[in-house]
Amino acid sequence: MIFTYKALNQNGEQQEGLIDAVNVDVAISSLQKRGLVLSSIKEQASGSFVEKIPFLNRIKNKDIVIVSRQMATLFEAQVSALRVFKLLASQVESPAFRKVMNSIADELQEGSSISIALEKHKDVFSDFYVNMVRAGEESGRLDQTFSFLADYMERQYEITSKVKHALVYPAFVVVTMIGVMVLMLTFVIPQMAPILEDSGQQLPIYTRAVIWLSHFTTDYGLIAAAAIIIGGFFLGRYAKGSGKASFDQFKLDVPYVGDLYKKLYLSRIADNMNTMILSGISMIRALETTGNIVGSEIYKSILMDSLQQVKAGKALSVAFAQYPEIPSIMVQMIKVGEETGELGNILKTLSKFYQKEVVAAVDTIVSLIEPIMIVMLGLGVGSLLAAVLLPIYNLASSI
Repeated sequence: MIFTYKALNQNGEQQEGLIDAVNVDVAISSLQKRGLVLSSIKEQASGSFVEKIPFLNRIKNKDIVIVSRQMATLFEAQVSALRVFKLLASQVESPAFRKVMNSIADELQEGSSISIALEKHKDVFSDFYVNMVRAGEESGRLDQTFSFLADYMERQYEITSKVKHALVYPAFVVVTMIGVMVLMLTFVIPQMAPILEDSGQQLPIYTRAVIWLSHFTTDYGLIAAAAIIIGGFFLGRYAKGSGKASFDQFKLDVPYVGDLYKKLYLSRIADNMNTMILSGISMIRALETTGNIVGSEIYKSILMDSLQQVKAGKALSVAFAQYPEIPSIMVQMIKVGEETGELGNILKTLSKFYQKEVVAAVDTIVSLIEPIMIVMLGLGVGSLLAAVLLPIYNLASSI
């Protein structure tokens, strides 16, 4: 529950704010521990209808990137952690993110460390983010840590955005094609079918198939659409649950697309480990954290197996060399980094290399998809028209 309060601080100044607590008694007790004298406290009114819709109120990665960059700047300016989070909480536009930032500020005011406060919001701040902040607290270099995080998140956001934006046009073409086909099957073909069926001529098999499909779409289209939506929902649940490993393997096996996913995961592995190792985090912790956030069960399994081998005394390059999913060039460069003591910089080089490879792969796939989608749209609509117009032309010619 969120409560708004007004109080006097130890200097006699008026103070207002928000506090998240189980009930009002806990909220009052927490505020009094801070040395505040309450004048009023009440439960915050429920948010607007929009705020209650998870999809519309989702915290975007872009918001976290911007806030991370702002935190890096404020910590470099020697602003206190409490002041940083209070200041940023008043500036973020997302109500959900503002609530999270205020909650973290309250935790800090009660004496919590930044990493512990962030860890309570795992849906917003990943294990990687929390571990990086914890390393920054231990080393006393929070300004550099948030700068590392901001750079890292900007790189990941750029790659992810590139992939998503590349899929917009193909998705638009597919939706347009489906829409045109449905309109023809439900409005155009039903008007022409009686003429063809009453003409007395032997209709070609593809024309009969189109007429049957039109009748099916008209009579059972809504049922079929509902079945597809329900099936898609359960397939999505399966792909995110017990079938995630199988689905991730399928993504890697698809021609062209699988190559893109491999490069994306390799880029993420190299970038995560480079950022953590250069920040002073141990190899064991870096492998564990990277495995949890890489986004693929296949590569997570590889990283976790490699973690056990590294614990047993093996070099990372030796552990990675056992898996065909890790390219030999990556294994060899990691080996060079281990031998020269420059593993962090080698991983940074690999990260940049695979990021460029991801961008190039996306551009290649998009350049192939666009003409294919256009040809498929033309063939689909053309086939429907031909199935109807050719029998009409034959009928007209026989008169």
